[in-house]
Amino acid sequence: LQGAFIEHIHVLDTLRSTEHISEIIEVRTKAELDRIDALIIPGGESTSIALIAERCGILDDLRAFVQTKPTWGTCAGLILLAKNAIHTKKGGQKLLDALPVTVSRNQFGRQVDSFTINLASPCLGADAAPFNYVFIRAPAIVSVDDPEVEPLVQLPPGHGQTEESENGLLVAVKYRKMLGTSFHPELTNDNRWHQYFVRMALGTA
Repeated sequence: LQGAFIEHIHVLDTLRSTEHISEIIEVRTKAELDRIDALIIPGGESTSIALIAERCGILDDLRAFVQTKPTWGTCAGLILLAKNAIHTKKGGQKLLDALPVTVSRNQFGRQVDSFTINLASPCLGADAAPFNYVFIRAPAIVSVDDPEVEPLVQLPPGHGQTEESENGLLVAVKYRKMLGTSFHPELTNDNRWHQYFVRMALGTA
């Protein structure tokens, strides 16, 4: 609908042969949504994505899909997936009301405040090399609202810090068949997060 979907497709293409991906399609209609087994909601502008989905008549279909099918929200997609969002635009915004976390929109500031950071990520493998995380006007998870939510990546203190997050902000979580990340893995040359999601969708992660 809107956002960095082409970049996600390019990364998924690198995994097509090794991870048994049969088809990669862009989703803009209910018919296309009905064809897929898993969904990535890309970074972009969460309010715009929700408005376009509503105008296309698939917002409610998306809400139903994410409750039962593997779904990954990156950056704006994380905001859309969440049950709660703060620091939204005036009047609030529509959410898919699925991932039981509270997300702070633009937690790290404006475009000029974008940054990258290398972090160890045990969820990508016990001996995995650090991943280069890219944050662009990124949200952060400021509250986990269900004990089933599994924290995956936490920033060291000092990045987008708030009093509520003195130990470092969460930027990746897993909940049932949902994955939510604040960062943009599609803007790197590293396909490990996409591999993680594909294997999660296939039930092998």
